[in-house]
Amino acid sequence: MTTINLTTKIKAPKQIVFDVSRNIEIHQQSASTTNEKAIDGVISGLINLGETVTWRGKHFGFYLTRKSRITAMNLYDYFVDEMEKGKFKSFKHEHFFEEENGITIMKDKLQYETPFGPLGRLFDYLFLKRHLIKFLSERNDVLKVVFQKPNEKIIY
Repeated sequence: MTTINLTTKIKAPKQIVFDVSRNIEIHQQSASTTNEKAIDGVISGLINLGETVTWRGKHFGFYLTRKSRITAMNLYDYFVDEMEKGKFKSFKHEHFFEEENGITIMKDKLQYETPFGPLGRLFDYLFLKRHLIKFLSERNDVLKVVFQKPNEKIIY
């Protein structure tokens, strides 16, 4: 199992960051480089506990689909999306939100397993983990742009 941890600081209240993080249209905007679109389930607005969304996007030259369900949610503090159908053996993305002095600290914890045994692990090591880190970082950068000017510095 591979784990990716990212921390992003955003100059906005955590309630707003929490809601924007579950917004389907903003996710699609942040995933424009992979042409990712919501094609089934919740395809617009905010996704909530128990709801599903099926994503279709181009990764590594192939169009892939992944159906995820929101399996846990504590309003404004935490939510989890987990894969129900897709190419991964398992895929769990936890989202954590804290606020300090008007700055939201958003933490992503992504845990996944690749199929195909040693070949899948090699693909993960050589390509997939870097791809997913870049994908999540670009998503988080879009969230920051929603709230603050692109070159605005946050003093920690």
